[in-house]
Amino acid sequence: MTVLKRVYPASAFKVGLVAYGILGLILGVFCSLIALGAPALGRHAHGMILGRFVGFGVLAIVVCPIVYGLVGGIAAVIGAGIYNLVAGWVGGLEVDIG
Repeated sequence: MTVLKRVYPASAFKVGLVAYGILGLILGVFCSLIALGAPALGRHAHGMILGRFVGFGVLAIVVCPIVYGLVGGIAAVIGAGIYNLVAGWVGGLEVDIG
């Protein structure tokens, strides 16, 4: 058994950034599909035209991975800090590597 004593915040940020960025990309694709399907429902709220929905869909594919990645990276840094604090008190996780 090996004990994981410390998680480096920079490493946690990289992993959180990429993992949540991928999740954001997947969710951005779903948001864009919903935006593209909205005009087909026949309800153009406040006179919105198809171009606005398409623009929102494209924007979702770009913005969602960036926002999710940054928030995930920051959350991972906070989680690493809390883990390091608690691991100092109780000794850390026991992991079997091999």
